[in-house]
Amino acid sequence: MDYVAKFLIAVVQLLIVLGASPVLVSLIRRLKARLQGRLGPPWFQPYYDLAKYFQKESVVSETASWIFNFTPYLQFVCMLLIALFVPFYTAMLPLDATGGIIVIMYFFLLSTFFLALSGLDTGSAFGGMGSSREMTIAALAEPTIILAVFSISLVANSTNISTIILRLGSDYGLLFNPTHLLAFAAFVIVTIAETGRLPVDNPTTHLELTMIHEAMILEYSGRHLALVEWSAWMKLFLFLSLLTNLFFPWGVATSLDLLSFVAGLVIFAVKLTLAAGAIAFMETILAKVRIFRVPELLAGSFAIALLAIISFYVL
Repeated sequence: MDYVAKFLIAVVQLLIVLGASPVLVSLIRRLKARLQGRLGPPWFQPYYDLAKYFQKESVVSETASWIFNFTPYLQFVCMLLIALFVPFYTAMLPLDATGGIIVIMYFFLLSTFFLALSGLDTGSAFGGMGSSREMTIAALAEPTIILAVFSISLVANSTNISTIILRLGSDYGLLFNPTHLLAFAAFVIVTIAETGRLPVDNPTTHLELTMIHEAMILEYSGRHLALVEWSAWMKLFLFLSLLTNLFFPWGVATSLDLLSFVAGLVIFAVKLTLAAGAIAFMETILAKVRIFRVPELLAGSFAIALLAIISFYVL
C-alpha cells in the first residue's frame, strides 16, 4: 500500500467518524420517536447542539484541577486514534500492522478512566456517584470485550482486526459456529453497557439518581461539553462499527480500487442503519434495569464470552 493511499484512507476514516457519528445518534433518536408515535428531533439537531455548545463559555469549578480541563481533549483524541484502527469500509488500514483489539481497548479504557476522574475532580456528589458506577461497569465490560474478540481471534489465528475480518469474510461458514454466535451475544451486551444505552443506562435521562454517564459530565459546559458529547457519539459509532464488521464482515473492501471502496461504504451504511434500528426498537420495548442488576447482566455476558472460548477448544 503506497503512502498516498494510506494517507487518503486515514483521512476518510477520520472524516467518517467525525461527520457520521452525530448522524447515527440522530437516526436512533428519530427511529425511537417514530416507534413511540412522535415526530422526533430534526435530522441535524446534534450538529445544532454542538454549534451551540462551542459558542458558549466553559464554566469550570474552582476546586477542579487540570484533569477536568484535560479530559475532554483526551477523550476526543482517543476516539480519533481508535478510528484509525477500526475498519469501516475497508480492511486495508494505514495503521493495521501497529495494533489490534488490545490497543483499541486500552484507548477506550484510558478515555473512561479519565472521564471518571473528571467526575470526581469537582467534588460533586452526583459526579462521584456516576464515576463509581461507570468504573463498576467498565471493570466488568472490558474483560468481556477482550474475551469475546479473543474467541473469534482464535478462529482467525490473529488479534488484528483486519486479519480477523479477512479470515471470516473468506469463509462464511465460520460465522455460524457456536464460538462466533456466543461471542456475538456477549459483545452485544457489553456494547450496550459501554455506550450507555438502555437497559443499562438512559442517555436522555434527567433524573440524577439514575444517571451514570450523564452524572459524570454534569459540571461540563461550553466547548468542553461539546467535546465530551461528540466523543460519546463517536464511541457509539466505533462500537457499532466493531460489532457489525467483526461479526458480519460482508462488504468490507479487501482491495485498493474505487469500486470496492464505494461498495464498502454503502454496505457499511446499511449495516449501521440496521444496528441503529435494533437499538431504537430495543430501547422502545425495554425499561432501564436497577443499578444493582447491571453487574448481574455483565457477569452473564462474561460467562457467555468464556463459553465462546471453551466451545472453540471443545467443539
